[in-house]
Amino acid sequence: MISIIIPFYNEAESLAVLINQLFERCNKVGRDYEIVLVDDGSTDNSEFRIQNSELFKTKKIKILRHKKRIGKGEALNTGIRNTIGDVIVFMDADLQNDPEDLPKFLEKMEKGYDFVNGKRIDRHTDNFLLKTYSYFAEKFLKLFLNSPYTDINCGFKAFKKDVLKDFNFYGNNFRFFPLAVFYNGYRVTEIQVKNNPRKFGKSKFGANKLLVGIFDTLTAFFLYKFAESPLHFFGIIGGLLFTAGFLISFYLTIERLFFGVLLYQRPVLWLGLSLIIVGIQIIMTGVLGELIVYLDKKKK
Repeated sequence: MISIIIPFYNEAESLAVLINQLFERCNKVGRDYEIVLVDDGSTDNSEFRIQNSELFKTKKIKILRHKKRIGKGEALNTGIRNTIGDVIVFMDADLQNDPEDLPKFLEKMEKGYDFVNGKRIDRHTDNFLLKTYSYFAEKFLKLFLNSPYTDINCGFKAFKKDVLKDFNFYGNNFRFFPLAVFYNGYRVTEIQVKNNPRKFGKSKFGANKLLVGIFDTLTAFFLYKFAESPLHFFGIIGGLLFTAGFLISFYLTIERLFFGVLLYQRPVLWLGLSLIIVGIQIIMTGVLGELIVYLDKKKK
């Protein structure tokens, strides 16, 4: 069975169209399916409008509701907990993902892939912040994490339910679910999908989400690059600070011993000592991280 999970917030007009398109396409696929809609605290009566549609009576649609808006990651998690399919599809509710592309995902999965990521072509967005963030995030992930994806933030994805045993959705970490699948050794690929212009409403991506996205990208960098060896990360930073502090202190010591310069006349001494202390503390944080990783693996 295919479980199509669609999280949404105030997308009543878009959902009415999307559900009709999905029913038409899924009925042609020839596989049993369910559509799981997760209302993340909408205030536009989205749930009521769906329940009063004729298609709701087919029993192919589930509607799950959060009492308040808690984020897309938690909405996806709610959907996953209430699915019964062995193949899960993520779609956005804004009509920019085209149900006509659904068979492409299923064809790739029939060829043995565990995860199929969508790659949007002819992207329709005039959001400068979104385009800028997406461009630099993709370049960063490919350069530093060897990401096999060129559009990791595409909301259209399909995967086997089995891959979820190695991943838990929380907060905004759904953005890097594709990376987690890749790093856990599953077979992944990417296919081109349409990106239709938004017909109703407007994008909810703003400056606040840009900052969240930047920090999430840095979090992914740390998790997938240094999670198994935190000392490599903290050791580099701490080592650089310690070295800078040591060089400052060494230079001041030479001045005092050979040129008679009084140290109390050199406030930079406190900078050197502070850098040494902070550097040691950061290095020790890395050591503690290594110990935690070791003990965790030992328990397993």
